Amino acid sequence: MTAIEANGQLAEKRASGSSFYLGMKLLPPAQRAAVFEIYSFCRAVDDVADDPGPRGTRREQLQQWRADVDDLFAGNPPSRLRNLATAVREFKLAREDFLAIIDGMEMDVVADIRAPDWATLDLYCDRVASAVGRLCTPVFGMGKADGIELAHHLGRALQLTNILRDLDEDAGIGRLYLPREELSKQGIPLADPTTVLSHPKLTEACLPVAARARGHFEHADAIMQRSPRRIVRTPRVMGEVYKLKLDGLLKRGWLPPRNDVKVGRLQLLWILARYALI
Repeated sequence: MTAIEANGQLAEKRASGSSFYLGMKLLPPAQRAAVFEIYSFCRAVDDVADDPGPRGTRREQLQQWRADVDDLFAGNPPSRLRNLATAVREFKLAREDFLAIIDGMEMDVVADIRAPDWATLDLYCDRVASAVGRLCTPVFGMGKADGIELAHHLGRALQLTNILRDLDEDAGIGRLYLPREELSKQGIPLADPTTVLSHPKLTEACLPVAARARGHFEHADAIMQRSPRRIVRTPRVMGEVYKLKLDGLLKRGWLPPRNDVKVGRLQLLWILARYALI
């Protein structure tokens, strides 16, 4: 095993079986190693945000991650970021995007997010999803302008889909990411998340979120359509998988009982045949 193949091995193990993993396996070794290091960083700070421990302790841990990022870009990376330093150097990744991801995770740490307004939700999506895309698109080989635009739209599309998929799971830990404007339009009181999910008008509050996700998918598709196929095959595969998930969520509905929406093996093979094979 070469150093490149070993780089990011832990992150690859954790991602195995996901649509993310499917997309990453399409990349050449050096690019795949870089993206798995980005993924490993994101998982590490996400674990801090989701830890049930004291909020003060978790904020201190996130602050240490900020210090580590500063040291990384000052040329003195801590041991846990040494492999990431290679990706930063080779693909000219931006310090502010790593810090944005930490800022997004801190939004979950300061207080459990409950029915944010659309502007706050969009900021959250930018930090925890689109910032990740802004780190990955240079690795894919995209130009700066198209890469930033694709990250903006595809990141938001994926995150909004995740929010709709994980309503039950998030409510179980006291979080609710549905925008308050949509809840208010349906007369749903801003109560405990589990109470909100039992409201008979929940579907009507979810549909605008799904519509916004669809709009972002359409913008992302337009960007990828004008880009060289070999550069965008990884985000294309991820986007197609998530569009199937969104379609499944719309067919399944939002009221209990809710079961996980999965993309079948034949569907995945079709996506690979259509978009990944060159």
